[in-house]
Amino acid sequence: MPSTHTCEGSNVSPPLSWMGVPSGTRSFALIVSDPDAPDPAAPRMTFIHWILYDVPPEANSLPEGAAAAGLPAGSREGLNDWKRTGYGGPCPPIGRHRYFHRLYALDAKLGDLGRPTQARLQAAMQGHVLAVAELMGTYKKRGPH
Repeated sequence: MPSTHTCEGSNVSPPLSWMGVPSGTRSFALIVSDPDAPDPAAPRMTFIHWILYDVPPEANSLPEGAAAAGLPAGSREGLNDWKRTGYGGPCPPIGRHRYFHRLYALDAKLGDLGRPTQARLQAAMQGHVLAVAELMGTYKKRGPH
């Protein structure tokens, strides 16, 4: 991943775009996760970097910095593993980590779930997922650990 989207850069969310939206899509959800935390040689957890849901079905992209500059109208955010809403970019303590951006096409709007964690969002999505798209990028810190 470009350093602009990490703790060593501007820490802004990357631009994302998609096409081929399934018929019946009423909303999208996005979960950005790192399954290699804290050390890819001995991962102990999946770290959540960003949670979005109720992204409108007519949206087909998120511009760079969307997490800070403004999400599509009606979009809602959940809690990342820093216990806050918004995007938190890669900042791996050791090694090269993988960062999965999973976009879910849903047959329903989920409504106000408060500030859901990944587990709460996935429970709400149960039975509503029409399709999943995935983009994976990697990052290793360039600076001192």
